[in-house]
Amino acid sequence: MNQYSSRRERVMKSLQTNAAVMLFSGKAPMRSEDEAYDFSVNRNFYYLTGLDREDMVLLMYTMDGTVREMLFVLPYDERLARWVGGRMSKEEASQISGIEDVEDVSSLDDIVASIMNRSRKDSTFRFCFDFWHYSMDQAKTPAHVYAEKLKEKYPYLIMKDIYPVLTHLRLVKDEYEINCIRNAIHVTNLGIQQMMRASRPGIYEMQMEAVFDFVLKQSLCRKTAFKTIAASGKRATVLHYSDNDQLMGDGELFLCDLGATCEYYNADISRTFPVNRSFTPRQRELYEIVLNAQKIVEENARPGVRMRDLNQMVIDYYKEELPKHGLNEDVSEYYFHSCGHHLGLDTHDCDGGLGAVLEAGNVITNEPGLYITEEGIGIRIEDDLLITQEGAEVLSQEIMKDPDEIEAYMKGQH
Repeated sequence: MNQYSSRRERVMKSLQTNAAVMLFSGKAPMRSEDEAYDFSVNRNFYYLTGLDREDMVLLMYTMDGTVREMLFVLPYDERLARWVGGRMSKEEASQISGIEDVEDVSSLDDIVASIMNRSRKDSTFRFCFDFWHYSMDQAKTPAHVYAEKLKEKYPYLIMKDIYPVLTHLRLVKDEYEINCIRNAIHVTNLGIQQMMRASRPGIYEMQMEAVFDFVLKQSLCRKTAFKTIAASGKRATVLHYSDNDQLMGDGELFLCDLGATCEYYNADISRTFPVNRSFTPRQRELYEIVLNAQKIVEENARPGVRMRDLNQMVIDYYKEELPKHGLNEDVSEYYFHSCGHHLGLDTHDCDGGLGAVLEAGNVITNEPGLYITEEGIGIRIEDDLLITQEGAEVLSQEIMKDPDEIEAYMKGQH
């Protein structure tokens, strides 16, 4: 049994009644004329199959104590193969996913109709989809479209969202997942090192971003985890600034928030360093405060602690420390986000939330910051932590953050 088969088995065991689960790989939307956006697979489909192709459907159902799983794929198209390459064969899809029964997607409706006819005697039967929507005005996903079609044909059908089940599974990482995140972090470190060496006044933020992108491609990493933040000076005080189109000035700090991916598992790292390779006394003073806040989170992250508790520790520390450095407004004027989030197949993985209780196997970010708009100083230091039974392991330990080490490295003394 491969890892994907094991995950599917756990999903089906979690269902309390006869039920079916349907997940779609997705399809890239069109951008303009005959050009489509890059395809990005539905992460829950990928989590249960390991397959990264458009227009695939996973169907699992349990009925009268028997569990069956099926995969539906597009048939091979000889003409299309000559233009853009061949589709994944049924045999390859079966080998990767561990699903023996692979059918043409054209047969999906007939299989579903058969399941519905067999389930009519069971009033508790339900059909589960991934009903993810981030905003009300978002376009319908394939799951929404198919669910509406089913509801029209079978008005009595009970439908449920499988998301809560998948969230619980995905938040606890296995060794394979952790190793993927480690690999993504390692490549991210290589990119940050080159950015530090490339940094100087008079170049554009996007040129720093390009350095990172180049290192990723050299390392055979095709995609970034998310849109890179490359912000210098006052722009670093804007949390999600990503225009990356301004000149970097002498005496400014540069803040990068970025990550590589490995098998869709993400790194999420922030580092802040001086554009001209030397911290000013004031920059170093504030940098050390953020570094200390980060240590507080690292030392207190463990099973049973809530993300909210860790964030409050940062706030309490800032309340005591910031006035000593002339920052007398409410903490929220200088620090207005939380200290971290879950990390995995999504950068903000499954939205564990501030109320989530940490478990061994969780991977979270540790990213306190300070943003002093009137001084043009934005600082964020972010590492990725693995929650263990004993506490927290810093997965990104290799990425330098000590200010002396940063300066020495940037000046070629390291």
